[in-house]
Amino acid sequence: MSDTFTVTARDEDQGIRLDKLLSLGDSGLSRSRLKALIEGGSVFCAGQTITDPSVRVKPGQQFSIEIPEAEDYEPQAENIALEVVYEDDDLLVINKPAGMVVHPAAGNYTGTLVNALLYHCAGSLSGIGGVKRPGIVHRLDKETSGLMVVAKNDIAHVSLSEQFAAHSLERAYQAVVWGVPNPKEGRIEGNIGRSPQNRKKMAMVKSGGKTAVTNYRYIKAVGTFASLVECRLETGRTHQIRVHMSEKGHTVVGDALYGRTPSRVLRMLSHEQKAEFSQFTRHALHAYIIGFLHPRTNERLRFENNLPIEINNLCEILKKI
Repeated sequence: MSDTFTVTARDEDQGIRLDKLLSLGDSGLSRSRLKALIEGGSVFCAGQTITDPSVRVKPGQQFSIEIPEAEDYEPQAENIALEVVYEDDDLLVINKPAGMVVHPAAGNYTGTLVNALLYHCAGSLSGIGGVKRPGIVHRLDKETSGLMVVAKNDIAHVSLSEQFAAHSLERAYQAVVWGVPNPKEGRIEGNIGRSPQNRKKMAMVKSGGKTAVTNYRYIKAVGTFASLVECRLETGRTHQIRVHMSEKGHTVVGDALYGRTPSRVLRMLSHEQKAEFSQFTRHALHAYIIGFLHPRTNERLRFENNLPIEINNLCEILKKI
């Protein structure tokens, strides 16, 4: 069975493209996905199929989008190297690299952490997360690197999930951000939901959304224009640190979705430094601490690792300006 969403053009939508109008709706789909649905004959208006994403809309027009039911997909084991920090019969802690997606989804059915875990654990992963997310109890964004804990059986999955729900795990991130936060230590609290202006983004919203709390502290300056901060989460919302720091005026360096490199920084970089800076193709956010109670022994485990080499290299460039 397919899901159906409707979007009605308002007066202020006069003349905009159909795919843009639909991307402002509540489907949660990207504009590129909506464009594909339009071209595939899944969008209708007044009983007619609309197949041109660029058609200009008129106020009052109502468009229906039929989203086909996702095809069943079972991820396959892939021999992908993992940096395992700790492992026993119940769980493992890995250091996820930037660029790796956690679990399969549209556009990323291979090369994910789940594919790697299925090979590494050879059938021992917990099934509570579902066939598409075996062992996964939390996630990191694709370009966020750092520590993750994975459940290898149902006992571990239940225990770790409960600890996440109770916010009793210790999770700390380091981020290189533009500017220096003022005050240098504080608490950012505000509901996070889908941005009404850009469905690919999350935002702090006045109504709806979910409660989100981030505690941050300044660690040190990184040159003149950036600083290293620590962020500790009380909640785990999509893009939480990136949204909260951006709303505070201190976007994570390299985060093209929520900000851009200040023009004054680009002016300060030499030609050679610009070339080096352009090699940094991720955002500078790293999960460097994770701590939790072992599901079976109740022993407190805590792991910490350093910033990856590409973020350290970024810092060296920024220190020169």
